[in-house]
Amino acid sequence: MRHVTLGMYQPGTSPFHRMPAGVKLVLLVACGVAIVVVRRWPWAVAAVAGLVVVAYLVAGLGLGFLVRQVRPVWVLLVFTAAMNLLARAWQQAWTVPVSLACLVALAALVTATTRTSDLVDVAVVVAGPARRFGVQPERVGLLLLLGLRCVPLVAGLVDGIREAQIARSGAFSLGAFAAPLVIAALREADVIGEALVARGIDD
Repeated sequence: MRHVTLGMYQPGTSPFHRMPAGVKLVLLVACGVAIVVVRRWPWAVAAVAGLVVVAYLVAGLGLGFLVRQVRPVWVLLVFTAAMNLLARAWQQAWTVPVSLACLVALAALVTATTRTSDLVDVAVVVAGPARRFGVQPERVGLLLLLGLRCVPLVAGLVDGIREAQIARSGAFSLGAFAAPLVIAALREADVIGEALVARGIDD
């Protein structure tokens, strides 16, 4: 989708922008674990959602930015809610999707308030001790960089395929949507792979 900015740094001077990248990643992991633990209690899930909203306001990003980060996964959220409704898990029909949305929003908050180079540097440092086992920390950083950059790319593919489908048939069909998306994503992956090989980054 055109307005997706996950993985793209938004300049600012908020406390989140000034916080070290390593600290933010540790807090992200801790928040992820906490969300999984507390999702059984509706009041706790609602409190977490409220804290996420406050975090975006403190970061100076606004609620519109928050909505744009969660919008790409709306199909997954609706599907999760529907499955829980079919299983008659009424409480989980909203607590699980809201928990997932909070996780996506928090990950987007970290990438939006942290320069990509800082995130890559942290990944390289963390993977440093694994060098003795044959792991190349620089490649770990490269994988992180590619992952962050591919999120907007895939989101753009989703947007283009959805708009083309609606233009042709006047309606959106999830069944006819998956195959073109997979093919387009694999094609882009081949292009990226060939570019990396051409630059001597991979064998």
